[in-house]
Amino acid sequence: MAVEKYRLEVKPLKRAMRVDRSLLDKVEGLGAKFVRRMRREAVDCPVKNRTVSFLECFTCPNFIRRFKGVVYCKGDSV
Repeated sequence: MAVEKYRLEVKPLKRAMRVDRSLLDKVEGLGAKFVRRMRREAVDCPVKNRTVSFLECFTCPNFIRRFKGVVYCKGDSV
């Protein structure tokens, strides 16, 4: 069982953040509507020390789960 180190609030954005094409390829099977919604959300990443798209957070190895607008993160260096 993974131990969470950080609890991060998910922030809604008015416009979608740009993400790498490689990230979009990783989440290809999730559905266009779901991916579009994830691109319009962001979190303040403690590992990268900047605001990142939730899509980038979702594909990170530190991601544990998301529950009720809160992301649980391991916080290990990438």
